[in-house]
Amino acid sequence: MKTAFIGLGVMGFPMAGHLARAGHEVAVYNRSPGKAERWAGEHKGRASATIVEAVGGAELVALCVGNDADVRQVVSEALPALQAGAIVVDHTTASAKVAREMADLAAAKGCAFLDAPVSGGQAGAENGQLAIMVGGETEAVERARSVIGAYAKAIQHIGGSGAGQLTKMVNQICIAGVVQGLAEAVHFAKQAGLDTDLVYDAISKGAAQSWQMDNRWKTMAEGKFEFGFAVDWMRKDLGLVLDEARSNGARLEVTALVDQFYAELQAMGGRRWDTSSLAARLDR
Repeated sequence: MKTAFIGLGVMGFPMAGHLARAGHEVAVYNRSPGKAERWAGEHKGRASATIVEAVGGAELVALCVGNDADVRQVVSEALPALQAGAIVVDHTTASAKVAREMADLAAAKGCAFLDAPVSGGQAGAENGQLAIMVGGETEAVERARSVIGAYAKAIQHIGGSGAGQLTKMVNQICIAGVVQGLAEAVHFAKQAGLDTDLVYDAISKGAAQSWQMDNRWKTMAEGKFEFGFAVDWMRKDLGLVLDEARSNGARLEVTALVDQFYAELQAMGGRRWDTSSLAARLDR
């Protein structure tokens, strides 16, 4: 399929690479032209000077940018250049509101817009093992599935426009609570004078086990926080979660508290630490 990929950050760069390796014709665009040129040098594809140039003739346009404003900008520039029937797949973690707005704009143009945030982090993007949660029309999801499957281990269609973003919010609520609990557990073990490696061996095969425990217990105990998803990004995502909760009436006491803990980490200089750095706040 003729495709375009907009946004070549730590996620988008490898995701676009998987499209090229799968045999799709790929044009890429990034606000920093050097990244697009570097991508084109590493993969079979074309660096574009503008969004309009990148999406011209594309049957599917994927984007992975920063926030709602970025999504609006990219879609507003891309839509006039798209042919009827094209699909826009947005992998940005953004609001459900912007997803519904963009879906309406795309429909007016005869195109489809899918909100398709991902989970799995940088490693998942590099290894083509992302979990993708999708909102939008069924027919468009099925057409897009074989393309975005190039970088996914699982693609779940949740429901109508906005459902993908709402599901990503559920994902971030789960992570916030689990990581805080894990940070407190590591902190408690250290304060109690226990060997944290032996504690991990004792509890990681039982009910306490989680992906976060298996991948972050040891690094949290060692005070290492350079493993992917940054505190700044988590605060952006939790801001979306808490905004949505205010409108739908959900009670998110723990999530709101952990969001404030991440604010403390930002004040400590940990804006680029990964989310497991909640442990640093307890150990300071």
